[in-house]
Amino acid sequence: MSEIVVGLDIGTTKIACFVGRKTEHGKIEILSMGRSESVGVSRGVVSNIEKTVQSIKVAIEEAQDRIEGELSIKLVNVGIAGQHISSLQHRGMLTRDDLDNEISQNDIDNLIEDMYKLIMQPGEEIIHVLPQEYIVDNEQGIKDPIGMSGVRLEANFHIITGNIGAAKNIKKCVDKVDLIVDEMILEPLASSEAVLSEEEKEAGVVLVDIGGGTTDVAIFQDGIIRHTAVIPFGGNVITEDIKEGCTIMSRQSELLKVKFGSALASECQDNEIVCIPGLRGREPREISVRNLASIIQARMEEIIEHVHYEIKNSGYEKRLIGGIVVTGGGAQLKHITQLFEYITGMDTRIGYPNEHLAPSTKIENITSPMYSTGIGLVIKGFEKANKMSVEYVKAAKNHSTKRKGSFFEKILTKGKAWFEEED
Repeated sequence: MSEIVVGLDIGTTKIACFVGRKTEHGKIEILSMGRSESVGVSRGVVSNIEKTVQSIKVAIEEAQDRIEGELSIKLVNVGIAGQHISSLQHRGMLTRDDLDNEISQNDIDNLIEDMYKLIMQPGEEIIHVLPQEYIVDNEQGIKDPIGMSGVRLEANFHIITGNIGAAKNIKKCVDKVDLIVDEMILEPLASSEAVLSEEEKEAGVVLVDIGGGTTDVAIFQDGIIRHTAVIPFGGNVITEDIKEGCTIMSRQSELLKVKFGSALASECQDNEIVCIPGLRGREPREISVRNLASIIQARMEEIIEHVHYEIKNSGYEKRLIGGIVVTGGGAQLKHITQLFEYITGMDTRIGYPNEHLAPSTKIENITSPMYSTGIGLVIKGFEKANKMSVEYVKAAKNHSTKRKGSFFEKILTKGKAWFEEED
C-alpha cells in the first residue's frame, strides 16, 4: 500500500479524523474517516483536556476500525485555529557567501528558518512562515529565485503566530491518545487546499471557513497567501441566538437551524410554522420559520461584516476576481451565498472539498463543506511528503554527481600515469 497521511480536525462542534492515500493519478483517496462530538473545545481552543482526549479517542477508533488491513494510525497532521491567531508582515535578508553557485532551495530554507528566530510577544510563537515574494540584488517581484545568481537574497514574509499554551494543549491531547503530531497547520490554510483551485488563488480569492466556534478568513492573490484572520464567531453563536430568541433548548435550536434555517428572512414564507414538542407534558411551541430566519440573518450579517472588514483591511479588495468561497459547517445554511453577495458585493460560491479528491464510494457525504479542514490537513500532509521526497532526490543526485566526478578523476589520473610510463 502507498504511503498514508492522517488529518485530525479538532473543532468546536466535532472532531474528525481522515486517513488518505494518493492514487496513481495524483488524486487523494480517503480510505477511512471517524468523527465524534467535540465537548472540550471552545471557540477553536482546547478548554478541557480530558474531554477533548475522549472525543479524539472515539474519532480515531472509528477511523481505525474502518481501515482495511494491518494499517495503524500513529502520525497525524493537526489543525490549529482560535482567536489567539494573528499575522504580521516581515522582510528577511540573507547575504550569500558562495557566489559561484546559483541560489538553491537550501538558501531559501535558511532564510525561512531565520524568520522562526524572530522575537515574539511573551506567550506567542510562530506557527507558519509563508514567503510572498523574493528580491534578488534589489530585483523585485521574483516568485521563484532558485537557479538565479545573486549576493543578497531578500523576501517578504507573511508570518502567522499563535498562543504557545493553545498549541501545547492540542499537542498534549494528541500525545495522551498515543499519537504523534507530525505538523500543526493553520486551519484556513488547510481548508483552502481542499476547496480552492490554483486558478482562483491566481486570480485573487477570499476563503471564508465558518466553523462552530470561529470563522476563518484567508485571502489569496497571484497564487500567494496575502492575509489571514480568525473571527471569534461561528455557527454556535447562531444556535445560542435561536435558543434565546425562541426560548427553547440548545439541542432543539441546533436542529431547527440545520433543518429549517435560512440566512435570508425575505426568502421564507410568512405562514410557515414549525412545531417544537413541549417539556414534560407542556403545550408544544410554535415557531415561525420567517422569525427563525430573522434571528439567523441578524447574526450572519454581523459575521459577514467582520469578514468584509478583513477584506478591506488586507488592501486587496479591488483585486479579488475570484470573489468569495464559503466553506465549513456554516456554509450549509440556506441562502448564505445571496447574503454574502448582498453585503460584500462580491461573487460567492460554496466550497466543497472535492478539488483534489478521487471519486470514493466508501464514505458517504465526504464532500460536505464541514469536512474541508480535515481533508485539507491530509492534502497538506502529502504536500510536505512530496517536498521532502523531491529534496531527497536532489540531495541523492548531488551526492552521486560528486562521487561520479571523483571516480572519473581517478580514471583520468591513472590513465595519465599509464601514458607517462609508456613514454
